[in-house]
Formats: sequence, C-alpha cells, structure tokens
Amino acid sequence: MRKLDKLVLKAFWGPFLVTFAVTEFIFLTRFILLYFDEIAGRDVGFDIYGRLFFYFGLMVVPVSMPLAVLLSSLMCFGNLGEFSELTAVKSAGISVGRVIRPISLVIVFITGFILWFNNTIQPWANLKGYSLLWDIKTTKATLSFKEGVFNNDLPGYSIKISKKYDDGSLKNILIYDHSENSGNRHVTVADSARTYTILGGTYLVFELFKGVDYVEDVDKSSGDGNTSDFAKNSFSHTKKFINMRSFSMNRTDEDQFKNHAIMKSIRQLSDDGDSLRRNYQLAVKSMVTMASQYYSYHFQTMGETAKKMPNTWVDSLITAREKLPATLQNSDLTASALSSAKSRLTSIETDDLLMYDRRKTMYKNDLEWNHKFTTAISCLVMFLIGAPLGAIIKKGGFGLPVLVAIIFFILMYVLTIQGDKYAKEGTMWVPLAAWMSNLVLLGFGIYFLSKALNDSRLFEADVYRIALNRLKERFVAWKEGTSLFKKKREAM
Repeated sequence: MRKLDKLVLKAFWGPFLVTFAVTEFIFLTRFILLYFDEIAGRDVGFDIYGRLFFYFGLMVVPVSMPLAVLLSSLMCFGNLGEFSELTAVKSAGISVGRVIRPISLVIVFITGFILWFNNTIQPWANLKGYSLLWDIKTTKATLSFKEGVFNNDLPGYSIKISKKYDDGSLKNILIYDHSENSGNRHVTVADSARTYTILGGTYLVFELFKGVDYVEDVDKSSGDGNTSDFAKNSFSHTKKFINMRSFSMNRTDEDQFKNHAIMKSIRQLSDDGDSLRRNYQLAVKSMVTMASQYYSYHFQTMGETAKKMPNTWVDSLITAREKLPATLQNSDLTASALSSAKSRLTSIETDDLLMYDRRKTMYKNDLEWNHKFTTAISCLVMFLIGAPLGAIIKKGGFGLPVLVAIIFFILMYVLTIQGDKYAKEGTMWVPLAAWMSNLVLLGFGIYFLSKALNDSRLFEADVYRIALNRLKERFVAWKEGTSLFKKKREAM
C-alpha cells in the first residue's frame, strides 16, 4: 500500500505545482490588467512595482488554489486511467476510494492552510497591497512635454515647447512662472534647452540657452503709479531649478484602510458583526422611542373609560381632507397637520435609508466572514469533483481536463457572484448565499464520486450508443405493435 500511495502522490504533485503556477499567473495578470491604466506610467521604480505584484500574488492565492486542485486532480487520475494504472489497481481488488485516500489527506491539509492563509496572510496582503496601490495611483505620471501644448503638471509653472528631439533637448521654450501666485508676471523665453534631474529626482533642471527673462512690476514702492514697469534680462546660458516633490510617491498611513472588511481576520470580523448588530438594535429602539411622540394614539395607555367606548369612535373622526368643510380645509390647523405629516414622512424615508445602510454594512461584514471559510472548503469540494471525474474520463494532459475544469470553475464563479449579490441586497440569508456555490458543487462531487466507486462508464460514447440503439428498438417494436393492433381491429 505504501508503494500505491507513493505512486498516487507522485502523479498528483507534478500537475498540482504546474497548475497552481499557471492559475496564479493567470489571476495575477487579470489583477494587474484591472488596475493597469491607473498604475502605468508612474515613475516609482521597479522595486515598488515588484512589491505591488508580490502583494497581488498573495491576494489571488485563495482564488487560484481551488482551480489548481480541480485541474491537478483531474489530470492525476486522468493519467492513471489513461495508462491503465488505475485499471490494474482496481483489478487487484483495491477500490477507487482507497486510491483517492492519500491525496484526500493532502487536500485536507491544503484546505486548512487556505483557512489559516485567509485569516492571517490575506488581510495583511490586502492592507499592504491596496494601500500601496492607492499611493501609486495618486502619484503623478512621469513629466512629458508635447509639442505646441502647454504643460501644467509642475505646480506653479506652465511650460510650452515647439520642438522636442530624441536626445531630450527642447526648442523654443516658453515658461510662465506662477509660483508666487501673481499671474503671468514672470515669463522666460529661450531658444533651446535641455532638462535633467538632480538629487535623486528631487529637482528638475532646465538648462536654457539664448533667451530673455521678463519680470513685470518688479518695484511697486516707487509710488509713481506706473504699474507697467518690468525688468528684462537677456542671457546666453542659465539654469532654472524646479522642485519635483509633487511627482514623488508619498506613503499613506495604513490605518486609514484597516476598517475595510477584507483587511480583517475572522476574530475581528466576528467582533465587528456583534457590534454592528448591537448598534442596529439600539438604532431600532431609538427610532421607536422617537416615533412614540408622533403616534400618541398608538403608544398612550388607554384608561378605563376609553376601553369601554366602541372601537369605531376613532375611525369616525378620520375623514378625508376633501370631505371636510371648506372652513376646515383652509384653516391653519389643517395646514399645520399636513405640514407635520409631510415632515414625518420625510423623516421616515430618511430613517429607512439609514437603516438600509446599516443592514448592508452588516451583510457585507457577515459575507466576508463566511468567505474566509468558503474559499478554503471550495478546495475540498473541487477535489471531490476532479478526482472522480478523472477516474471516469481517463484522459490526462491539458486537453479535456482543462475544458471540464473551466466549466465547473465558471459555474462556481457565477454562483459566488450571484450569492454575494443576494447577500448584500438582503434578499437571501447571508450564510446560505455565501455557501450556495459550495453546496451546489458538492452535489456534483458526491454524484461523480458515487459513479466512480461503482466503476460507471459515464463519459464513454459506447454506453450512450447502446442506450440509443435500445431506445430505437423499443420505438420500432412499439410502432409495429401499434400497427398490428390496428390491423386486427380493422379485421374485426
């Protein structure tokens, strides 16, 4: 039996490592493409992008692991069946369940690892990754000049060039200096220039050649009332230094992101859920208390005299406004009552929106808590589908197993998205919505496992061909019997 276990485990580990690497790369690429427009062109360095992709890679581990388990189990048992190794094992009196046992223990370990990963590593990776993504998104793109267009990326400066050369030099440059917030009073014109950065990119240097520097209203203290004074300085070579601090990436305090549900562990989500439910109940009680002053008829205790009176005496006083006398319709009392009713209606609508937001926050928190477990259990569910299917299909490689895996993964993805939608809207009980995909796929897994244990030929074409021929024979026999019955009836 030890040799059998080694054989099965050896057949599983190779496809598992390959498929996990492939699925991890696919989901990481999808994640990067999702935010590509927001992070591309930022001058933040390869080390920052490397850290971001590392955090993204950790984020997609719980998503890629179930697909990797499904693919690897399909390929493992498909290869064993295709090369008749599974047939030889079964001919020796060993059941499929015994063959699956060693890999089942591995999958249980993987399930526990993903649960631990969801509780510890993933919240940390989400916090680090999304905070770093925010910092990159808020960092300005690399400074670039377009010919004939003013560039306003540098705070306090508006710069225009007429020609840009491949070596980085510029032709006919015009610089408006607004750093003093005094309008267009400082203008620099140069025939040519070249740019470069110093002090690690902190300052941008414009090295200008053959130009003029104009400064308007350089001295207003003369008191002559002339506001058109300006200074004109010609130069053949000068340098202008501009601070590039706005283009550097500033790290945001990570505490600003910690309140999101995906940044929390199971214990934190559980504590938050208790607090949210407690606050919701207190909000409901406070609404009832506040509403009691508007509905005194319903909330006041009835006296003995009122209890003895007929139940219809209040209803007789409630009359539609159009049936009231004209003097009462236009009275201040009626207008005040109508205004009070409209005000109360607006208050009720506002309270309803606030309570809806509270419930939605509760649902999202509970949904994230359940997903900590569902993504881990989905590995076990996918194995229950993949291993029996591989034993039934008896096809390895990346052909048919990949197709089958994609079908079931898409089914799981659609059910998960739909369940999350129902849970967030409050139209379905949150645990049921969160576990819906696993429950549906578990049914498929149990069905395929029972077929594999009974050596079913579920995916063999001969089985369906024989069944179709039998159906045709029965149809022909029924048709002949019907025609013979008609002939006998006509003969009578």
